[in-house]
Amino acid sequence: MIKGLFKHFIWIAVSFSAITTKAQDHIYSQFFSSPLYLNPALTGQFRGDIRFNMIYRNQWSSVPGSLQYISGSLDYQIPSFGGGIGVIFNRSNEGTAYLQKNHVGLLYSYSVGGENFTASFGLVAGMTNSRVDFSKLVFSDQLDPGTGYSGTPSEASKFNRGINFFDAGAGANFVLKDFMLGASLMHLNTPDESLTGSTVRLPIRTIAHASYRFAFNRFNPDDEYGSYLIPSVVYYDQAKVKSYSAGMQYKYRNINLGLWYRSNTTGGDAFVLSFIFDIINSNRKVNKLRIGLSHDATVSKINYSNTGGTSEVSVGYEHTFPNSGSDFSPYSGKKCYDFY
Repeated sequence: MIKGLFKHFIWIAVSFSAITTKAQDHIYSQFFSSPLYLNPALTGQFRGDIRFNMIYRNQWSSVPGSLQYISGSLDYQIPSFGGGIGVIFNRSNEGTAYLQKNHVGLLYSYSVGGENFTASFGLVAGMTNSRVDFSKLVFSDQLDPGTGYSGTPSEASKFNRGINFFDAGAGANFVLKDFMLGASLMHLNTPDESLTGSTVRLPIRTIAHASYRFAFNRFNPDDEYGSYLIPSVVYYDQAKVKSYSAGMQYKYRNINLGLWYRSNTTGGDAFVLSFIFDIINSNRKVNKLRIGLSHDATVSKINYSNTGGTSEVSVGYEHTFPNSGSDFSPYSGKKCYDFY
């Protein structure tokens, strides 16, 4: 019983610390399945007219307290300037007290360049609502030395249960033949996300990513149904917490298999295995329905047996309208989706 109470209070402390300290954004193992979360410069960077992406992450399924994340985006390509417009929605639920964040942002990007080289630049801006359910927490002023839990309301109930704030970010992406390099800066305005009255700034999140597309058939390197090896690396830096994911994907026809290693400031974090299946892939109409699955095997000190690992599922869809102008875009080089 003592062990159970100790574990319960540990998770109360974890939940409350998320309210009072600087937070870090969640990251997706399938970063390629949520391109607009990775970098706003990737808005409109696909063949076709409209694209939909959604990804769900259930982190450490065996650990008490919900750690669940979901992102959805919709973007539209505008061929005249090789960029696009879009909207993104992010939602997170964390900890025993259900610290919840909902973000809705608008995206814009444009491109310069040509067939062999394209430089894209993007912006994202929107509103975030952050709230916590204090009824899920037990504070010291609710404990009676004789009877235990008194049930009386805590002084913490005076805290702000929800807050809204403006949030903005920017990014750039460069594609040179078979090589892609990009970077993004999120929370550029470092908004105050405090729920307790004290100022708590959301630190800037820096992301840098690079990928290379190696075609096994060098005589036809752009064959949609060919075989490719795609190594990638993604680097994250936020509030002095650094992390990187490195690995590669093997792509053949409608199947993509990936193996990744992720590390952070304290050392190794996880090995990730990912699968992507193109259920529909029509080259002529540029229609594509894609399903992605991945699982993280924890290798840090808290180990896999304690966490149960982390799972993600993603869905992507691309569509071209009849008589579309996307085929006449002056930026006909490789797009971000060519690298996964």
